[in-house]
Amino acid sequence: MNKLKNLLSSGDSKQNRQATKGGSYSLAITAVVLAILVVVNIFASALSSSLTKYDISSSKLYSITSNTKVVVNALDQDVTIYWIVQSGEEDDVIENLLSKYESLSNHIAVVKKNPDVYPTFAEQYTDETVQNNSLIVECGDKSRFIGLDDIYIGEVNMYTGTYNATDFDGEGAITSAIDYVTSEEYPQVYVLEGHGEAELPTGFAEQIEKENMQTSQLSLLTVDEIPEEADCIVIYAPSSDISAEEKDMLADYVSSGGKLLVMAGAVEDGILENLYSLLSDYGVTANEGVVVDSDREHYAFGMPYILLPDIASSEITDSLIEENYYAIMPISLGLTVNGDSYKGTVTELLTTSYASFSKAAGYNLSTYEWEEGDIEGPFALAVSVEDNSGGQIYWFTSDEFLSEMYNAYSSGANMDLAMNALSDLIGESEAMAIRSKSLNYNYLTISDSTSSLLKVLMIGVFPLAYLGVGICVILRRKKVQNESV
Repeated sequence: MNKLKNLLSSGDSKQNRQATKGGSYSLAITAVVLAILVVVNIFASALSSSLTKYDISSSKLYSITSNTKVVVNALDQDVTIYWIVQSGEEDDVIENLLSKYESLSNHIAVVKKNPDVYPTFAEQYTDETVQNNSLIVECGDKSRFIGLDDIYIGEVNMYTGTYNATDFDGEGAITSAIDYVTSEEYPQVYVLEGHGEAELPTGFAEQIEKENMQTSQLSLLTVDEIPEEADCIVIYAPSSDISAEEKDMLADYVSSGGKLLVMAGAVEDGILENLYSLLSDYGVTANEGVVVDSDREHYAFGMPYILLPDIASSEITDSLIEENYYAIMPISLGLTVNGDSYKGTVTELLTTSYASFSKAAGYNLSTYEWEEGDIEGPFALAVSVEDNSGGQIYWFTSDEFLSEMYNAYSSGANMDLAMNALSDLIGESEAMAIRSKSLNYNYLTISDSTSSLLKVLMIGVFPLAYLGVGICVILRRKKVQNESV
């Protein structure tokens, strides 16, 4: 009996030693793992936020574009971004954005200025009311103030008096300000006048200013030649034709390496022959009338004259193609590209389907059906012309596409297209549109045929399918019940 007790006690002692040894081993492993985690956390906290945070927002609110990286990486001057904000009132989105700029270049420094501590600091830069989270970008003796309403774009609710932000344009505003304070010369854009041209749409004009392009009015009737400092001439929505002499001046300008952006569509009184003869020099024919497209994949809102053209790959369209955006071209004139001429090369950017045709009646059309005298398509609605001299033309055959309504329908794609063309003409590809980021929604633009298909699926096919599945389930259950009985 004593031997049995001794064996049991020795077994218990051995088990206790093993348990103690196992517990010590587990404790040591736990301590090592905790130490590793502490070191990893310390290391991660020292890394740039761009390496430790991933943007999963639908509008990429916390990301910056390659255009900004081009501008920032090219800096050779020190830029200071003053962040005017009270302690504890920092906007998280702005803070994240500023950290990305600071991490991209050693030439950028972000400095907080608490207005409670420095109440008069902002007065030396602006006379505007300075809200929390406003910014001042400075380089040398040049600076630009960025108000909070320039970052969060929206409108005041007329009923409640509150400001409703719809878009975040922090990246566009900051990158534009950096480009402004570090540049010594700015692109000169001349806007043609004297032919009943419409005013540039407000959004387009603001975007031009944001990209630090300086605009001036130009009448060819009052000058002997186009100013040498003109980086680009813009012709927008003329209602009457230019003269033959003006046409020759513009043709000579392009043949000498000049750049031209034209947005001119169908007019009520026929066609602007002298203006469109600029294209005929390159083998492009302008067809009289208004283009309609009977292919339901190529028009929107049930209106065959509100066109959804095919988009070809190019410097100015690739960003739209990558993001699956549509350009919307209403009330357009059709171009027929006959082939390259000895003067240069023509590229079709936006094209209609083979089911399109130009209604000779133009603004007086009474039907969307084919009539005698209409001109068969397909047509180009936008072309790029490369003159052998290095001159360049971007030509859009609708001037309505930049209106606020149609630009909104395209979720800003129309504006991007025009700005990309202008930026390419003046040789600043990095200035191609940095889109403001929606804080609520974008319009979903779909073709008329897709709209009809979705209606059939949602109203007919899916309900009938669910009904059929339900009937099958009920019949199967009854069959099982009958078999069990």
